Amino acid sequence: MYLGIDLGTSSVKAVLMDDEQSIVASASSPLDVSRPAAGWSEQDPADWISATQDSIAQLKRSDPALLAAIKGIGFSGHMHGATLIDNADTVLRPCILWNDTRSHAEAAELDANPLFRSLSGNIVFPGFTAPKLLWVKNNEPEIFSRVAKVLLPKDYLRLWMTGEHVSEMSDASGTSWLDVGRRQWSEPLLSASGMEIGQMPTLVEGSRTSGSLRRELAAEWGISGDVVVAGGAGDNAATAIGMGTIEDGAAFISLGTSGVIFAANHAYRPNPESAVHAFCHAAPDLWHQMGVILSATDTLNWFAGITGQTAESLTNELGETLRAPGPVFLPYLSGERTPHNDAQIRGALTGISHQSDRATVTASILQGVAFAFRDSLEALGAAGTTVDQLLAAGGGSRSSYWLCTIATALDVPVVVSDAGDVGAAFGAARLGMLATLDDSALSLCTAPAADRIIEPEAGLRAAFDDAYQIYRKTYPAIRSIH
Repeated sequence: MYLGIDLGTSSVKAVLMDDEQSIVASASSPLDVSRPAAGWSEQDPADWISATQDSIAQLKRSDPALLAAIKGIGFSGHMHGATLIDNADTVLRPCILWNDTRSHAEAAELDANPLFRSLSGNIVFPGFTAPKLLWVKNNEPEIFSRVAKVLLPKDYLRLWMTGEHVSEMSDASGTSWLDVGRRQWSEPLLSASGMEIGQMPTLVEGSRTSGSLRRELAAEWGISGDVVVAGGAGDNAATAIGMGTIEDGAAFISLGTSGVIFAANHAYRPNPESAVHAFCHAAPDLWHQMGVILSATDTLNWFAGITGQTAESLTNELGETLRAPGPVFLPYLSGERTPHNDAQIRGALTGISHQSDRATVTASILQGVAFAFRDSLEALGAAGTTVDQLLAAGGGSRSSYWLCTIATALDVPVVVSDAGDVGAAFGAARLGMLATLDDSALSLCTAPAADRIIEPEAGLRAAFDDAYQIYRKTYPAIRSIH
């Protein structure tokens, strides 16, 4: 058996996978996000441990024999979070999360240094880790002076499980401290942001061993033998492992809290000017590119909250037939990454009329997210990656209407699998399995079978193209008055 643990923004999910790569048990425990000021987003790392303990306890109650048979553990986690610990491994402050934009000025300062784009292959985005530490240095100097190690969120769980300060290449790529082409920490980048290499965890590949489960935890969980803990991956790279997105040009689209178009690469292809992320994959000698939008299902959840509906009821209200484009919605509730790199822009809804009912606005929200994905797809094209089809992932992929909107807006078929959980937790379990084998076992990470393919609606393609051009013009117009 293999255990996959996915530390998400809203929950910790744990899955048990057998040797046939079937999920045989799962559990989850919710997490809360604290927003103490505008643009801030934080979590207490102690809550990650509590949620993980709760999820494992659920598995022990329901499937103790399966839990006891674990041989490997893999992690997935939300990226970029700054978890600061002192020499005694005590957490110094709440973790500053990926969608926290307070350090936009520090990000701009670092990005103005040409070393960062040259060595990291990426723009220094406000959500990345390096500008967060510069913000702490500028605003919380006493805490900054006590930082012994900076850990990414899933790597703090690893510390608790193994006692080791370790990270891996895919997650480290989102710090702005990694030389992504060479797959190693960059001393010049660390120095330029006031950090030292001794404050960084050791690096391993995500599919290789990072340590062993502490004996006290193994005993608590009812496990008698040694358990290997894999390097793991950032959430998107873990999802790619789960979906078998490892061949050059293979791609998926993730409709989660944020939104991602992820394309695997067999070579390092940086193009920071396009605002596309060029990161290491979770296995040796692989890289990937991502276009990232900060608010995907978050936009629908926001509208559900203010209408008193559920996200599912809102999308069900739209029916099965794709509507012609309506009012323009900019989904920038927390700023935007690809292609604008704009932490301060906010969302907008324009073109509404007396005839604009709730369903009209819902359709416009789905359309706006689809157009944000099209921005990312065009940026990927500018970075040298061609995408012929997209495999759907994430909670939003349960909406066929939304997937049809995306397929039509992007003019790319969307592949849907009903194979069950092939997301980040499954990918983490696969990485736990790979850590017990060797690199040739990566071929076991196959893609799920396609159950249906959602093709673009040919009769609405021209209308969506026209609406996209209006969408593109709306951002600079709104930006000019912010």
